[in-house]
Amino acid sequence: MRLSTGLAAAAFLLHGVLAISPAQVQHDLGGCLSNTTTIFDASSTEYANATHRWDTLASPKTQVIIEVGEESDVAKIVKYCNKKGINFLAYNTGHGSTVTLSRFDGIQINLVNLNQVTIQPDGNSVWVQGGVRSGPVNRFLWDKGYVTATGACDCVGLVGAALGGGRGRLQGQFGMVSDSVRQLNVVLADGSQIRVNASSHSDLFWAMRGAGHNFGIVTSMEVSIHPRGPSTWHYKNYLWTSDYLKQVFTAINTLHATLKNGTDTTPINLGNENGLFLYQSSVDAKRPLISWQFSYRGSAADAAKVLAPFDAIPAVSTDSGDVPYPEVAHAQNVGEDDIACSSSLARLITTAGLSTYNLTAEQLIMDSFTKRIAEAPQLAPLTFIIHEGYPSQAVTDKNPADSAFPFRADFHLTQFQGNLAANASIQDQQLMLQWSNEVVNIWNAGEPGRLPDAYVNYASGNEPVEQWYGHETWRIDRLRGLKAKYDPTNQFRFYNPII
Repeated sequence: MRLSTGLAAAAFLLHGVLAISPAQVQHDLGGCLSNTTTIFDASSTEYANATHRWDTLASPKTQVIIEVGEESDVAKIVKYCNKKGINFLAYNTGHGSTVTLSRFDGIQINLVNLNQVTIQPDGNSVWVQGGVRSGPVNRFLWDKGYVTATGACDCVGLVGAALGGGRGRLQGQFGMVSDSVRQLNVVLADGSQIRVNASSHSDLFWAMRGAGHNFGIVTSMEVSIHPRGPSTWHYKNYLWTSDYLKQVFTAINTLHATLKNGTDTTPINLGNENGLFLYQSSVDAKRPLISWQFSYRGSAADAAKVLAPFDAIPAVSTDSGDVPYPEVAHAQNVGEDDIACSSSLARLITTAGLSTYNLTAEQLIMDSFTKRIAEAPQLAPLTFIIHEGYPSQAVTDKNPADSAFPFRADFHLTQFQGNLAANASIQDQQLMLQWSNEVVNIWNAGEPGRLPDAYVNYASGNEPVEQWYGHETWRIDRLRGLKAKYDPTNQFRFYNPII
């Protein structure tokens, strides 16, 4: 175990309880941790990178970081923290954006070095450790002839996505990331290590797939893999003026038409379609633009029929190409090094899950953006109103009672993302908050027959628990019962907690 240089030796207070310095942690844990583990605090040059967050609006307070070298280190650290009365929080890529993370003050358990990916001999599954990101997993498997369900952004941790469901380009074929999980190695709140699957701790297996942030730290998990299919994927990106809003959303709704029996008719080889309302003054100084990105499992010729309605809408510009699947994320500006993934900003986020787009609601949202360009132009350049759509055949064909993920009928994920400048005034923060609430309220009002929901991986942290974990009473009751069983002291309470 290595102790980083430049460490403060003084003790610090944590919630009124005397906690300890990094030097004291090393002294106490001594040779218990692997020799590749490092311990450091804010005085270390490693601290900034190890605490990098995609969203800095409501960051956790990290006093000490323990960057583990082996899975077994995690259980030892949890037991140590319990003994000393110190809060602990697992960290992988820092993409959690909920305000509930700001309640944390303690030791961060950094999993970034747990990055092994091991295909099993039968070629049907892969073990991934808790620190892996989607991008490296996709590249590794592709080169070996396989794919697996991951999130759409390369920079997001695979395990973190799975704990809350995990939407992505292959969900029409294979379901969400959580649907691909076969088993997990979990460290519980008391530091015990258990294997969780359909036959061992099956009740917890149910909970980990959709509400897993509440129950433990996943040091590794086994997920299903599949033959990779076509050698190339087609992508096409469009930029339209706001004049074409009705045509765009009519075409999107037609693409995702649902039969009366609830069957999703979206072409199963469609990877995703993601759209943005955004401001580019060089194109239109007074109104937002509509940007939309498509990916398709196959060549340009294969995708032509699906894209024909969108090709018919006059565009400001288009960009397209055929690339191997692992390169699609970069083509859609969400690769590991793309600014949408790697930037660190104060992001004010709200979200709503929808079954279809209400054209009147979308026009109201577009009009509200236009109004802000005129009245609060400083907010417009860094604000994005996001629409995500995926095929859902392998999501909706699952029994919704078989896992804790509650909202399988959401064909669309929407998100207001207001990125605040570093020097944003209190007034600007308040204006952005008002705007974000206005937009999400319009989305929800556009589907008056549905109760609002907020995808837990996108949720702001201000919503009621029913919007994260389901409106059925039995779901909330079951989760709280399992919480009492597996985490009676509520150690895992910092990410959209059930209690």
